[in-house]
Amino acid sequence: MLAVVLVAAAAAAVTIGAVHVPLGTVLEAISGRAEDGPLKEIILQLRIPRVVEALVVGAALGVAGVLLQGSLGNPLASPDIVGITGGAAFGAILILLAFPEKVALMPVGALITGAAAGALVLTIAWTGPNRGATARLVLAGVAVSALFTAATTSVMVAFSDRVQSALLWMAGGLSSEGWQTLRVTWPYFFVGFIIAALLARPLDRLALGDDVAESLGTRPRVLRLASMISATLLAAAAAALVGMLGFLGLVIPHMVRLLGGTTRHGYLMVGSALMGAALLTSGDLLARTVLAPIELPVGPFMVVIGVPVFLWLLRGVR
Repeated sequence: MLAVVLVAAAAAAVTIGAVHVPLGTVLEAISGRAEDGPLKEIILQLRIPRVVEALVVGAALGVAGVLLQGSLGNPLASPDIVGITGGAAFGAILILLAFPEKVALMPVGALITGAAAGALVLTIAWTGPNRGATARLVLAGVAVSALFTAATTSVMVAFSDRVQSALLWMAGGLSSEGWQTLRVTWPYFFVGFIIAALLARPLDRLALGDDVAESLGTRPRVLRLASMISATLLAAAAAALVGMLGFLGLVIPHMVRLLGGTTRHGYLMVGSALMGAALLTSGDLLARTVLAPIELPVGPFMVVIGVPVFLWLLRGVR
């Protein structure tokens, strides 16, 4: 069902917009049979890269949520909670405001600081007594997130005359800049997805408890470390592309569990990737068309979906 919804959302996102493009023309452009002209350029250089960006980012955030919730045993874990998103935000805002002439480096800056935030959380959690414990990871993430949020606010205050240029990124929005930003980030997505796929079965064993997992040959602390690394790569690369998208990594795994009635991580990863991709693609389509020709950021649409689910989840938290 999710795959069907995803295909339908992608087809609609490619054809619908300020300029309507028939689906037949899209297929001809993809196959190389379309005549050169504005429609072909719109399809190949604007619409398709944007849809691919939405698919990859949505899938990455969904899988990152599964990794963090499964490895930490915390149903409210997400890239926002463990500081990755906050770190990436600092890098992007620093480039946008302090070095506007180097705006092309924004994805790289977001990736570097997002990865640095994840590394800092891991360093804090894996030093001292009881290293690698779930509580240490979560608390370290909260502290690091607060640190980078304060740094981001300081940069915005220091360059208050340029803040307007950063608002769209902070609200979360897909770009129409073609394939350039994807070329920078695809290695991080690729490595993150590969690591996540390898962790599916070990996470199933970890769900039985640390003692049982160890008796089955799984090392819980190493598994949590690998999950954190994979989630950091995926979430930081996603933030580098689209900015601050809240709640996707938090609510998507729960929605997939409810729909599928299973907690197997292989299923959860595939389902969360499909649902994240479908939700972000659909949300971006709404953002582009609801007040066309004005394009809205997609972040608020994701919050509208995520907040009710989050509040519903809180009902079961004690």
